[in-house]
Amino acid sequence: MRKEDKSTIIDTIASTIKGYSNFYLTNIETLNSAKTSELRRECAKQEIKLMVVKNTLLKKALESLDGDFSELDAALKGNTAIMFSNTANAPAKLIAKYKKEGIPALKAAYVQESFYVGAENLTALENIKSRDELIGDVIMLLQSPAKNVISALQSGGNTIHGVLETLSKR
Repeated sequence: MRKEDKSTIIDTIASTIKGYSNFYLTNIETLNSAKTSELRRECAKQEIKLMVVKNTLLKKALESLDGDFSELDAALKGNTAIMFSNTANAPAKLIAKYKKEGIPALKAAYVQESFYVGAENLTALENIKSRDELIGDVIMLLQSPAKNVISALQSGGNTIHGVLETLSKR
């Protein structure tokens, strides 16, 4: 591969990393072509970009970015595919779904400005809530006290009315 081609690929990888807030490094070498196509289709449905890269080019792309990505160096061995997503837990759920078949394997992840190295972090990554889930939880918490007050007023309205009616009759 020519040096110009390598620098173009490095720039492409670096710009893609900048465009997404989370990325996962996986090993998909044991997938046959049918399973790889299925995985790519599933990634497209969930707005996950899948890219197979050479480890040296990925390392150079990470070095060209602001920030220290050296924690991921240990994971840059063997076959590497990157799953880019703006939803923190979507790739983890997809990896877990396919892991039941024994593949793909999580190597590392950069999620919400934190590093997760090793396959043992998959469960923790699955449980990270996405932005939409967190917003839903906050809305639910904000609505809960208002619902309690309204419920109390509605149920108490009958009681207060009954008490006032009894007092007026006396």
